[in-house]
Amino acid sequence: MTRLAARWLGRAALVAVLLVLAVLAGTSIGETAIPLPVVAQTLANKLYGAGYPLDRIDEGIVWNYRLTRAIVAACCWAGLAVAGIILQALLRNALADPYLLGISAGASTGAVLVTVAGVGAGAVSLSLGAFAGAVTAFLLVALLARAAGGGQGARGAGQIVLAGIAGSQLFNALTAFIITRSASAEQARGIMFWLLGNLSGARWDNVATALPVALGVTLVCLWHVRALDAFTFGADSAASLGVPVRRVQVLLILAASLATAVMVSIVGAIGFVGLVVPHAARLMVGVRHTRLVPAAALMGAMFLIAADVLSRILVPGQVLPIGVVTALVGAPAFALILAHGRTAR
Repeated sequence: MTRLAARWLGRAALVAVLLVLAVLAGTSIGETAIPLPVVAQTLANKLYGAGYPLDRIDEGIVWNYRLTRAIVAACCWAGLAVAGIILQALLRNALADPYLLGISAGASTGAVLVTVAGVGAGAVSLSLGAFAGAVTAFLLVALLARAAGGGQGARGAGQIVLAGIAGSQLFNALTAFIITRSASAEQARGIMFWLLGNLSGARWDNVATALPVALGVTLVCLWHVRALDAFTFGADSAASLGVPVRRVQVLLILAASLATAVMVSIVGAIGFVGLVVPHAARLMVGVRHTRLVPAAALMGAMFLIAADVLSRILVPGQVLPIGVVTALVGAPAFALILAHGRTAR
């Protein structure tokens, strides 16, 4: 085994160990603390038929509620963090992320069209509707930025951000209109809570959807790390280095849209995910995407598990929307990152 392969294998093992520990902690900590030995015994019973005598309520909480929440939380933030890295590299804009560019809002609109308005008459899945909405939102933002004269440099970056804000407001308004027009009072309450970020409905079928998408998008991003490094200097620089610019751009944007759509369809729109985590990861491991992508995915997964735990214990007897917790933590964290960047300059 070469030294490079051994180094990658060691990093992969470290990431796996940290993720397992984070998931176990997220499963153990909650409204009612469940000891780690009980969590481990529950996993042994379910996976290997170990036959440990356990309380059926504790076993059900661990297996059917907290474990699925922790895994889905890890997948969601890892996928959204990688999507943020992709958008920031391709658009050369430090403020680019699925939430700010309207992709999350478009995914929410697509999901609400399927669930409330009945678009597709049952033939279109929630994730597919969210994906269509996400792609539509990104195309609209790109066209609007181009029509406004967006090009290279600071002006182009500013136009993209402004177009993203406009697109986000548009799709948020469409979502509110659809809910008001087509949803019952009970549906409206549930959807509004979901739009703020909600992991309480995460079950094993959601794990089966979120885990392959998060892993797939991360692997696609890792496969194109050199192209992402080149895109940080502009599309012309990437083309001069032999990168098939158009094909890679389309593939990576579709990957970012797919990750956003699937995660939004499961947990709702969560802000600050694709914005804060990539910047925090850059401060820790640098700007090279070979290290940045796995670091951001790991940090994002661990952070949302921690945010989910906080959402269950901050208010006794009540579960806060996960988006509230991420905003309360993400906004000050982003302010600190901005201050650190200014000090570094």
